[in-house]
Amino acid sequence: MDKLLIRGGRQLHGTVLISGAKNAALPELCAALLTAEPVTLTNVPRLQDVSTMLKLIGNMGVGVERDDAGRVTLNGGTLTLPEAPYELVKTMRASVLALGPLLARFGHAKVSLPGGCAIGSRPVDQHIKGLTAMGAEIVVEHGYMIARLPEGRTRLKGARIATDMVTVTGTENFLMAACLAEGETILENAAQEPEIPDLAEMLIKMGAKIEGHGTSRIRIQGVEKLHGCTHQVVADRIETGTFLCAVAATGGDVVLQHGRAEHLEAVVEKLRDAGVTVTELEGGIRVQSQGRLKAQSFRTTEYPGFPTDMQAQFMALNCISHGTAKVTETIFENRFMHVNEMVRLGAHIQIDGKVSVVEGVEKLSGATVMATDLRASASLVIAGLVAEGDTLVERIYHLDRGYDQMEAKLRGLGADIERIK
Repeated sequence: MDKLLIRGGRQLHGTVLISGAKNAALPELCAALLTAEPVTLTNVPRLQDVSTMLKLIGNMGVGVERDDAGRVTLNGGTLTLPEAPYELVKTMRASVLALGPLLARFGHAKVSLPGGCAIGSRPVDQHIKGLTAMGAEIVVEHGYMIARLPEGRTRLKGARIATDMVTVTGTENFLMAACLAEGETILENAAQEPEIPDLAEMLIKMGAKIEGHGTSRIRIQGVEKLHGCTHQVVADRIETGTFLCAVAATGGDVVLQHGRAEHLEAVVEKLRDAGVTVTELEGGIRVQSQGRLKAQSFRTTEYPGFPTDMQAQFMALNCISHGTAKVTETIFENRFMHVNEMVRLGAHIQIDGKVSVVEGVEKLSGATVMATDLRASASLVIAGLVAEGDTLVERIYHLDRGYDQMEAKLRGLGADIERIK
C-alpha cells in the first residue's frame, strides 16, 4: 500500500490549480443516464471514486470515453442493464445516485444497498421515501433496492417531497428523477451545497425546467425527454479549503486557481479570524499566512454553515495555533478518528462526545500515522507539513478517493513530500 513521507517545516509558495469537485462530478456522471444522447463533462478530477463510477456506468452498457485532460464523454444510448451490482457499489456510496435516473428513464432499476462507511451511517431510507412519493414501487431484498413503476405507468409523477433531514444525495436523486417525471415536483428542505446548483445547471442544459436551485425549495417541471450537453464540473470547494488550511498552517503565499471563496464563506471567515489573509481574485483566491495563528472554535452544520468535510483539516490548524478551541461535530458520528493520530504527532486534544477540545501547542513532532477516512488523511498531511522531522502517513488510498494528485500539487508549492510505493 502506498504511503506519504513528509519532511515538515517548509512554507508553501506559488500557484496551485484546484480540480473539479468529486461531489459534483459523481451525480453529473449519473445524470448522463437520463438521455440516450452523448453527454460530455470537462474538468473531471482523476480520482478513484470517479473511476469506480465510470466502471459502474460502463458495466450498464454505457459508452465511456475519457482522456488525460479531464474530459469524459458518456453515450447512454447503448445502456442495456439498468443495474448497479454490489461488487462495484460496495466501494463507493455515491452509486445510489444511479437509482433516480435509471428509474426515471427506464421505469425500473436495481441498485445494491451501499456498504458501511467509516465515518458513520448514511441511510438510504430518504431516497426510497422520496421516489415512492413520485409513484415508484420499491422493495429491498437480498441487499438490493429494486424499483419499478406500477403496472400501466410509463413515467414517474410529480410530487411534493419534504425529507426528514437535509440530504445532499437525496436532493440530487430527486432532482434528476423529477426532470423526466410527469407534472411538477417541489423539493422542500433541499440541500443547498454548490454542487446542487451545478448539477441543476447541467440538467437545464439538457432541457430540464428547474427553478430555485441553490435554495431550500427547488421546483421542477418534468419534460418527456432530455438531450445531450457539454458541462464543466465546478471547482472542488473542499480541496480549496484543504489548501487554504495547509497554507495557513505552514505559512506562505499561494494563489488557488479556480478556487471560489463564496463557496467556503464559513471557513474563510474562521481563517480570517485566526489571522490569515484571504483575498478573492478573478478566477481564484490568494491566501497569505505568517506566524502563529489564533485557535478558532466552530460547529459543523449543513451548507452554508461550516462543512463537516473541513472539520479535520481546520482541527489540524488549531493544533498548532495559540489558545484553546472547541470543535463540535453535528453531522456524522465517528468523525473524530483522526484525533488519536494527531495526538501521536504531539497534539493536545480531548474528546467529550461530539465535542473535541483542542489546546494549541507550539510545535508537532513527526511520527508514523494512519489515515482512517478521506478528510482525516488530509488533516494528517497538513499536520505532517508543519511537524518537526519525518511524518509517514499510511493508508493514503483514502486520500486518493478525494484529492487529485495532492502530493504533486504540494510539492509544486515547495513541500518536501513524496509517495512511497
